[in-house]
Parts: sequence; structure tokens; C-alpha cells
Amino acid sequence: MTTLFISDLHLDPERPEVTRLFGDFIDGEARDADALYILGDLFEAWVGDDDPAEIGAFVAEKLRGLSKIGVPVHFQHGNRDFLVSHDFARRAGVNLLPESTVVTLYGRPTLLMHGDSLCTEDVGYQAFRAQTRDPAWRAGFLAQPLAARLAFAAQARAASLQRQREMKHDDRAQFETVTDVSPATVQATLARYGIDTLIHGHTHRPAIHSLDIDGRPARRVVLGDWYTQGSVLRVDADGMMLDALPL
Repeated sequence: MTTLFISDLHLDPERPEVTRLFGDFIDGEARDADALYILGDLFEAWVGDDDPAEIGAFVAEKLRGLSKIGVPVHFQHGNRDFLVSHDFARRAGVNLLPESTVVTLYGRPTLLMHGDSLCTEDVGYQAFRAQTRDPAWRAGFLAQPLAARLAFAAQARAASLQRQREMKHDDRAQFETVTDVSPATVQATLARYGIDTLIHGHTHRPAIHSLDIDGRPARRVVLGDWYTQGSVLRVDADGMMLDALPL
């Protein structure tokens, strides 16, 4: 049996082919898994569990069906869907995980994260992250009408894209550094947990990196995004494989 990991699907009505691929994945390979872990940014944007959008209902139905046949589904918040809460989790039959979670995979302790908190060189983003994770900010935002929340999400997405374009134009090397994880932060995080395996998403740079943490071997596994293809990490008792899923 195999445990599956996905992240950064950024499901959006404007990209129906990715939503279909997700549905096929859930109805196919995922049905035979030991468990499915979704490490954030399942949605392009999530402005509250009360949003009646069809894509949310579709995803909840698919995940609930998976849970009903006995495949545990675990969800970790990303930077785009950190407002997913208990109502959606109940409808989808998923277990909400803390932003840093240690699980045991076939005898090996493994740290799971979305990954955005590891990008500590992006000072502007970390300030925004701290603001939006504040309980008072969340309460105030969710108290706004749905239309206002949707408008805020659209503006935030446009601002993020514009900032990325400007950074790429001005200094491509700096863009690559700022938008990736900080090696020092990764080292410190693994040392703090005393764990030699980290799985995360967020950076859209799929790879398995070999590391050295205080003289012991370690690895950092980065899940891919679902823009031009799908991405899945398969873990079993024999090891792990990071693979692409064709659209």
C-alpha cells in the first residue's frame, strides 16, 4: 500500500482541466491508498466556508467519497486556502492538520509543512502572512460580505502576480532566492524537530534534496504544482517516488 501527497493544485474555475485531473486522481489511484495528504493550496483562493462556489462543492464531494471508503484524507493549510475551516472539513470528511505536523510513514518520522513559513527571505510576504493568520484579522475578514471577500482575494492575487513580474524583470536571481525556502531555516527546522525527512509544497520546485543536518543525512521533498501537469509523491515501505501526472 502507498501513502499519497499532493499540494499546490490551485483549483480554479478558469482551469477546468486541472479540476478534472484532480477528480480522476481521486476516483482512481487515491482509492487504493493508505492515506491522502493535501499539503495546502488545494484552491486558488478560499474566502470562507460559506462560499457556495461549485468548485468547493465538487472537491468536498470527491474527498468525502474517498473518506467513506476508508481512505483517510488529511488537509494542511496553504497560503491561498488558510481560511478553510471546520465546516468544509466536515463536509469533505477531511482531517485538518496543524501547519507543522509530524507523522510516522512506515516507521519513519516525517515533518509535513505547506512550506511558505520556510521562505523567510521574503520579508514582505512573511509580514502579510503574520497579519492574515492573526485571529482578529480572520474574524474581521470573515465578518465581511462574501462579495467583499471575493474582491479582496482577486486584488491580492493580482498584486502577487504583479510583484512576481516586477521581481523577475528587475533581478531574476533575487526572485529565485526570495521565493524559495531559506536553507538556514530548513536546517534549523529539521534540527529543532530532530527529524531527517521534510515534505512540503509552496515553492513549485518539485525535487528530492539530500541534506546534512548536524552530521546526519536528511532529505527535503518538494511537491510540484498542478499548472501544466499534476504532481504526486508516493511513499511506501520501500521508499518514495515523486512523479508527474499528465493533463
